[in-house]
Amino acid sequence: MIILLLVLVLVLFGFGFVNPIWWMAAAIVVYGVFHYGRGGGGAGGRGGYSDYREYRDRRDRQDRWDRRYSRQRRGRWGRQDRRDDEHQV
Repeated sequence: MIILLLVLVLVLFGFGFVNPIWWMAAAIVVYGVFHYGRGGGGAGGRGGYSDYREYRDRRDRQDRWDRRYSRQRRGRWGRQDRRDDEHQV
């Protein structure tokens, strides 16, 4: 995909020697690539709603993980505490 964009920019730049409007078109393509990103993974486009949604999903998964395993650990600690109390008596 990036090779196609590079070829497109080079062709538009080459046409710019015939008519300068093509240089404008090449600049617009380059701006679009860097501003909006290449499928969300480019240099631009950061800080948008999709980034927030990814952050929220990651945070929710981490919270579920913490709740799940903290309950298991609490139960295990409680059992160990009861066993320790039984052995001390």
